Amino acid sequence: MRSVSQAFAVLRLLAEHAPLTLSDIGRALGLGASSCFNLLGTLVAEGAVVREAPGKRYRLADGWARSGLLRDGHARRMIDRLRPLMTRFAQEHGVTVGLWQIASRDRLQLVAHAESNAVLRIHLARGQRQPLGGGAVGRAIAAAQAPGEEEIARRFAAVRWEKPMSFADYAGQVRRAERMGYALDEGHTHIGIWTLAAVLPGSGGDHGLSTSFFAGSRSGAEVAALGRALVELASGAVPT
Repeated sequence: MRSVSQAFAVLRLLAEHAPLTLSDIGRALGLGASSCFNLLGTLVAEGAVVREAPGKRYRLADGWARSGLLRDGHARRMIDRLRPLMTRFAQEHGVTVGLWQIASRDRLQLVAHAESNAVLRIHLARGQRQPLGGGAVGRAIAAAQAPGEEEIARRFAAVRWEKPMSFADYAGQVRRAERMGYALDEGHTHIGIWTLAAVLPGSGGDHGLSTSFFAGSRSGAEVAALGRALVELASGAVPT
């Protein structure tokens, strides 16, 4: 669709030249003022672009800017380096692996994933987004960032849990993730699916790896071993 193509053109332009005014963007891309205004309004609403009041300029949201996905930057090289490691991990352990990044103040986005060859396996929709506090990834990021109890509570409150849990339990799981190096979601995000997550060292808590498997398919000892293996994968993904 033309509007989707135009939206990506705006994002790529801002990745290289932000901040820019509406007139700057329209002139660079050959867009009419009305079309440009509507595109920017949608991108702002989706959390991909931020409008700075002074000067009425637009820039990429922090998560999108850090990701580097719209240009040949560090994040793209990181994904290219991680993809074969994720695929091997998925095959060896019979799991689904995801690489997540913070896309905005309130959202995580899946930027890469790998699956095993099992006949029955978990599939992650490409580019899917979830609340920042959701899943094992949300807990692992909170453990790595240590943003304070008030912010952790805000993130928790924004999640719709399929299997309800209390904030006290959630906060306890964040503290456990701090000690263990990985977080665990026992079917609270998606009933019947357990997920482990670990943050990539040196990413400032912006990127996390997840691994998902069916509930009841592994013993407690096997889950712990998988968590430790995921931490090793995350650590090995960072070049020395």
